[in-house]
Amino acid sequence: MLRFKVESMSCSHCVRTIETALRKLAPQGAVTVDLDRQEVSLAADIDAAAAIAAMKAVGYDAAVL
Repeated sequence: MLRFKVESMSCSHCVRTIETALRKLAPQGAVTVDLDRQEVSLAADIDAAAAIAAMKAVGYDAAVL
């Protein structure tokens, strides 16, 4: 399970955008987003750098927790 802090995430549109980007990267993975905590969890067989790059590509900076 990978966990990330995404401080620029502030609304449901942000959540959908991040979920879509990560699901494209890992279609069989499970994405969980906690908007209040600004955290994203990803259960998938990918490395953290790839997930961070996918979020950055859609406008969100993320850091591994």
